[in-house]
Amino acid sequence: MAVPELAAAQAPPPVRTPPPARRTRATALPEVRWAALAALAFLLAFPLDLAGAPAWAWGPLYAVCYAAGGWEPGREGLRALRERTLDVDLLMVVAALGAAAIGQYLDGGLLIVIFAVSGALEALATRRTADSVRGLLDLTPATAVRLTAAGEETVEATALAVGDTVLVRPGERLPADGTVVHGTSDVDQASITGEPLPAAKAPGDEVFAGTLNGAGALRVRVGKDASASVIARIVALVEEASATKAPTQLFVERVEQRYSVGVVVATLAVFGLPVLLGGDVTEALLRAMTFMIVASPCAVVLATMPPLLSAIATAGRHGVLVKSAVVMERLGAADRVALDKTGTLTEGTPRVTAVHGDEKALALAAAAELQSEHPVARAVVAEARARGLRLPEASDFSSEPGTGVRAVVDGREVRVRRAPGTHADTAVEVLVDGAPAAVLELSDRLRDGAPEAVRALARLTGTAPALLTGDNAGSAGRIAAETGIADVRAGLLPHEKAEAVREWERAGAKVLVVGDGVNDAPALAAAHAGIAMGRAGSDLALETADAVVVRDELAAIPAVVALSRRARRLVVQNLVIAGVCIGVLVVWDLAGHLPLPLGVAGHEGSTVLVGLNGLRLLRDAAWRKAAKGEV
Repeated sequence: MAVPELAAAQAPPPVRTPPPARRTRATALPEVRWAALAALAFLLAFPLDLAGAPAWAWGPLYAVCYAAGGWEPGREGLRALRERTLDVDLLMVVAALGAAAIGQYLDGGLLIVIFAVSGALEALATRRTADSVRGLLDLTPATAVRLTAAGEETVEATALAVGDTVLVRPGERLPADGTVVHGTSDVDQASITGEPLPAAKAPGDEVFAGTLNGAGALRVRVGKDASASVIARIVALVEEASATKAPTQLFVERVEQRYSVGVVVATLAVFGLPVLLGGDVTEALLRAMTFMIVASPCAVVLATMPPLLSAIATAGRHGVLVKSAVVMERLGAADRVALDKTGTLTEGTPRVTAVHGDEKALALAAAAELQSEHPVARAVVAEARARGLRLPEASDFSSEPGTGVRAVVDGREVRVRRAPGTHADTAVEVLVDGAPAAVLELSDRLRDGAPEAVRALARLTGTAPALLTGDNAGSAGRIAAETGIADVRAGLLPHEKAEAVREWERAGAKVLVVGDGVNDAPALAAAHAGIAMGRAGSDLALETADAVVVRDELAAIPAVVALSRRARRLVVQNLVIAGVCIGVLVVWDLAGHLPLPLGVAGHEGSTVLVGLNGLRLLRDAAWRKAAKGEV
């Protein structure tokens, strides 16, 4: 009778299907639906209003816009008011209603749409991050095969206790953190450590829940409760960082409380004082409404949004997706950068970098490896084909988990096995009929432009970037030397990466983290800003990060940081313009008599001026300057 794990080792790996998607549709969120309705109504009413159509044609559309986009900010504003605080949301609603009261429906509708869409984007980003965190739990299998004195039993993975022994067959994910007690295999643990190659596991080696077993069967003694596993800690760290990280606000929002209170008090004074002194109520009301219109922060809001939104659009055209205006503002504030290694500075897949021996040995090794799905095997075959070598037929193929492969090629026994003692990430030795024939060195290749990107980030932030990686110190040191990074922290688990980021943040730094894997997610969530590499990035990293480099071009990272800094400078310019215009109009209204049409014209003029100034970043020249490091 076959021993269960040996029989399992001889069986082909089962076909694995991806876990079901848990991604929330945008339309499932009420904030998105209300914002879409408000924007649609505004877009329908706007051309009719400009074309001089009768009020019955565009009036109801504006009413729908106001109701759909304004009821939730108004409700939140009233709640804040009951708690004796006043925020800009309520001021926006009041200003929009005031504009409508004196016939400026377009102004009010524009304010409503801006705030509704902004709130919808924030709600969607928050929900998508939560979806990815929940999806991470799918990495850990729901059940496990526990070995007892009576044989095998299938139990819930959460029911495993410390000290239990579980059987993990080929192609299965490990159900718990623990130690191998029997068997050998290669385990893909990139989701935890970021290592580009599966790690060989033998009795005594540590393994992690959620990692993928290779071709061998393993008996694993459970070392941690399910709630204390590394994958569970990643989930907890991301959720904690997302919940406790103070929401970064746009510059204009940081003074909203004082500004809102000031405008409301001043408006009441402009209306109340003349009435108390015996003035005409209608005239006082008109002056007060004029004051509220010219003092309303339309120009201030547009001073902030167009530069940031233009920068987002320009970055998107060049392969960087920035998730919000708040993110675009944060990117430029970073003064320290932490980079992941595998999949970020490197391509994340091994390649043959040196062949010590003749090409005939390489061809024999490739022929033997042709039937294997191991990353090393794919790299060896790819190198042989790139050199145009003919691959003979192989027979009697067998795989030795954690060691290598064996096959008969052209009547000769060929073995390909690990060869220690070289400077490469991995080296394999080729034996032909038992005699050493060649040594193949494999390394994870550096991405194009990595050293230049590191130098550019150092210039922008004033601090040399650091390398945070779960990979071994030797591999990390080689990549650091090639890119010019001096601060290297290797062998880090996900929570250790996040703690390194928090350490810098506690010291007053604003850290930008760049990564791609599940193991980078806690650091991305803890950082002031996070950027994920898009092509090979895990779902969790892509959702946790604030921006995504779609084409994995490292040069785009310093470019988008420089673009963010240009956008921040334009925001300051626009705020000065808006502040001067509002100040002049307010003083005119208070000290003299500002006609309402002139007040509206001045208000709209300043709004258009700052809007056009902010749109300068839509030009491709803005990205070219940013790519050169010009701020």
